[in-house]
Amino acid sequence: MPPRRIGILTGGGDVPGLNSVIKSVVYRATDNNCEVIGIRRGWEGLTHLVLDDAESREKYVWVLNRENTRTIDRFGGTVLHSTRTNPSKMKELPEALKSGTFPKTDDSYDVSSAVLKNLDALGIDTLIAIGGDDTLSYAARLHQFGVSVIAIPKTMDNDVQHTEYCIGFSTAITRATAAIGRQRTTVGSHERIGIFRIFGRDAGFTALYTAYVTSIRCCIPEYEVDLDKLIGLLLVEKLDTPSNYVLLVISEGARWAGYTVQEYGDPDAYGHRKKMSVGEALASEIGKRTKEDCIVSDLTYDLRSGEPDFVDKMIATTFGNMAIETVLGGRSGLMAALVGGCYTMVPIPDPKLGPRHVDVASMYNTDRYRPNYSHKYGIPIFLTRA
Repeated sequence: MPPRRIGILTGGGDVPGLNSVIKSVVYRATDNNCEVIGIRRGWEGLTHLVLDDAESREKYVWVLNRENTRTIDRFGGTVLHSTRTNPSKMKELPEALKSGTFPKTDDSYDVSSAVLKNLDALGIDTLIAIGGDDTLSYAARLHQFGVSVIAIPKTMDNDVQHTEYCIGFSTAITRATAAIGRQRTTVGSHERIGIFRIFGRDAGFTALYTAYVTSIRCCIPEYEVDLDKLIGLLLVEKLDTPSNYVLLVISEGARWAGYTVQEYGDPDAYGHRKKMSVGEALASEIGKRTKEDCIVSDLTYDLRSGEPDFVDKMIATTFGNMAIETVLGGRSGLMAALVGGCYTMVPIPDPKLGPRHVDVASMYNTDRYRPNYSHKYGIPIFLTRA
């Protein structure tokens, strides 16, 4: 049989563990007479690629093998690089597509036909897409077009549907825990309220698990806190602490009555705008109401930097191997996942489902604004509800 050709790409924000996926895919694929083509810069690689242009091909296509992936799992980020390109909603057509005709809705173009053409020209039999809910929403669209697609979830928000775990989540918690531990000394030395802003536009998993292991309070997008009650709890805890300080971790999408999340900049290809610091907004409210000084620390981008921790490296490697096993089994439209604490393959989530959310009733103590620590018997480590 001729070798099967597998394409692989990474989209959206980078997280530690992506290179471990790529390496495991390449090693397992080459063991099974498969070629692996790396598509660089995410979905941009399949919209901007001009195959008969040597410069374009070098920019967007990289033939992967054991030699050029041997050491990549030792580092964070993604060797394939990434963008937030959405082929179904492109504001501007790349130069190579300006002479073509594509469906247009409002102010964006759907260039999926160009993606299909490039996949066919590259001889890609199956595409492995690694990303969060945005990147995987287009993977689901390709599957509807009849393309053989396998998905691998990654996002430190841990909010992709159908799976309890996404690559990057554990390292994010590890980084956040270390940063908060270091900054306790400064917050304590000045007897202040320490507020740590963390990623979590729609879901509070990262803030919740960070609060769980650092024993501090948290605010998450899924629950609107009573600001007076929150401030009262913080002040009581601050006075009860020998060093006269208190800490709080807050998701970027957290909210309270009267507060509207402030956004800035143009929306990305999936309609998301950057959010102003909710930590600064909370600090301002605390200052107005109590005259207490706050130290606000933005932990966001540091959490996705550097090499993966053990959990991310292990799960990323396993997900990569599962993806190849699924390809060899002739299946498509599936995503590597953890369900009930066990590895499995599930359907690529329908984009209409949106992000997965924290189950407030079982995971979040709304009286104390802390994670729930009880009733864990028999529950897998990353399961969100009993």
